[in-house]
Amino acid sequence: MDFTAKVISDFLQGTVEGDPATAVYDVAKIEEGKPGTLSFLANPKYEKYVYDSNASIIIVNKDFKPEKPVKATLIRVENAYKSFAALMNLYEKSKPKKSGISDHSSINNAAKLGKDLYIGEYSVISEGTVIGDNVAIHAQVYIGENVKIGNNAILYPGVKIYHDCVIGDNCIFHSGVVIGGDGFGFVPNDSNVYSKIPQLGNVIIEDGVEIGANSTVDRATMGSTIIRKGVKLDNLIMVAHNVEIGENTVIAAQTGIAGSTKLGENCLLGGQVGLAGHIKIAPGVKIGAQSGINNTVKKEGAVIMGSPAYDLQSFYKSYAVFRHLPELRKQLIDIDNRLRENEKQEQS
Repeated sequence: MDFTAKVISDFLQGTVEGDPATAVYDVAKIEEGKPGTLSFLANPKYEKYVYDSNASIIIVNKDFKPEKPVKATLIRVENAYKSFAALMNLYEKSKPKKSGISDHSSINNAAKLGKDLYIGEYSVISEGTVIGDNVAIHAQVYIGENVKIGNNAILYPGVKIYHDCVIGDNCIFHSGVVIGGDGFGFVPNDSNVYSKIPQLGNVIIEDGVEIGANSTVDRATMGSTIIRKGVKLDNLIMVAHNVEIGENTVIAAQTGIAGSTKLGENCLLGGQVGLAGHIKIAPGVKIGAQSGINNTVKKEGAVIMGSPAYDLQSFYKSYAVFRHLPELRKQLIDIDNRLRENEKQEQS
């Protein structure tokens, strides 16, 4: 389906600069734009591509001032990135949705199913499970006993949800996500042989949570592991038992959170961050990639980095020093040698 610059501009409440009848049928990165595609410019680093791009329409910020002529029709908006994201969401919603229940799925008679479901091939829905309306359960998904899933959830192929877990509305779980596996709980005896501690709790995931591929959220030993509403987890993330993640916190790939740690709302964690167990992270904290957090962070909005992590400005000051340690060492050795030589001369 083609959309004109005027239609797009009206939807985004923007203004057209160029031909309002220009039409597009696809999207493209600005450096790969071709006739009939829509692109956007949000990062100034990509401005050089605006002038040579063959995209038919480019969304730009209102304050964008071209340094030379632009071939494309421009749509000026308050925030080009957010506007392009809104269009992408509109496009995604316009795609036809799968519906119906596969004859190859296995649904227990004691499960309660909502309206307008899609259940794919070889998916299993166990006894006592309650599923809301407009839920998409793709192929080879396993849902254990007494699970509750809210409305408009999407479970991509291979998702596994263990018994007694609770999933809110509008959640998205990508392939390979495991919710409610046992927490890492073992106790050694006198011979240092480890015995398993039963994990009797569950996982509660509130509304609007998205979890990336092959991430895991362990069930609590007792009580609940809790992911609050609006949290976004990237791929390959490990959330241990009895962890609590506050609202609208965003965590990048390969991060691991040890047991019973509590994160406040609106935190941002870079990739490969490691959090020790039984600590608390204040609301709004930002943690740089590959940082190791061993202690509670009490200051709201703190920006920290390093392993062990500490204040970002202090880290940068320290980094400015320790990256020159080889040269500093050489200078100290030279100074020491000169002092020794002076002492020898004075003694002689």
